[in-house]
Amino acid sequence: MTAPGGAHPPLVALDGVTRVYGAGHVAMWALHGIDLTIGRGEFIAVMGPSGSGKSTCMNILGCLDTPTGGTYRFGGADVGALSRDQRARLRRHYLGFVFQGFNLLSRTTALENVELPLIYRGMSANRRHARARRALEAVGLEGWAHHTPAELSGGQQQRVAIARAIVTEPALLLADEPTGNLDSARGHEIMELLTGFNREQGLTIVMVTHESDIAAYAGRVIHFRDGRVTDDAPAHGGA
Repeated sequence: MTAPGGAHPPLVALDGVTRVYGAGHVAMWALHGIDLTIGRGEFIAVMGPSGSGKSTCMNILGCLDTPTGGTYRFGGADVGALSRDQRARLRRHYLGFVFQGFNLLSRTTALENVELPLIYRGMSANRRHARARRALEAVGLEGWAHHTPAELSGGQQQRVAIARAIVTEPALLLADEPTGNLDSARGHEIMELLTGFNREQGLTIVMVTHESDIAAYAGRVIHFRDGRVTDDAPAHGGA
C-alpha cells in the first residue's frame, strides 16, 4: 500500500463518493459527491444532524456499504475493485469498530469478547489469550478478564469494546457515538483513552458524535448536512 516513489498515500481518500438508495422518482441521495482525505494518525470527529449522511459515510469507510459512484481508496488501494471476500479481509485486518451500544456477547467473559476478532483470523488459543490480556491491560481492565458484561459498568463495557477493537492492531478505528450511552464523567474517561491511543500509538480514529465537548478531543471536525460536507476544520479548544 505504498504509492509510486515510496511516498505513503493517505490512509483514506474519498473522491466524488455518492450513495443513492432506490431508483427513479423514489431515489434517495444519502451522499452527494463527497471528497475527503484522512491522513495516517489523524483523529477526526464527524458531526451532523440525523439524515445528514455521516452514518452512510462511516459505513462506506468500514466496508459495510459500497458507494453508488466515486472512488474510495484505503492506503492507496481502490476498495471498489475488491471482491466481497477481499473487503471482508480488509475489515478484519485493518479496521476496528466501537459502537454506542458496546455490542458485547452477554454470556462470555471480557477476555473472550476481546478474543473474538482473533478467532476469525484463525489465531492459536495461546496467542489469542496473550493478545487479549494485553489489550485489556491497555484499557485499564487488568483483573477484569473473567467478568461478564453484566458484572461490568457501562464505562467498563465500553473499555472491553475498545480492547476488542484494538486487539487486531487496526490501521483505522471507527467509533460511532462511543460515549453516547455513558454519563459525562465516564464519557470523558473513554475519550482520554482514545486520545491516548491516537497520540501514543498513532492510531487513526474517525468518530461520530453529537456532542461538541466530545468532538473537541479530536484534531479535526467534519460537519455533514444533507449528504454533503459543509465544514472541515481543526477542532477548537482541544481537551
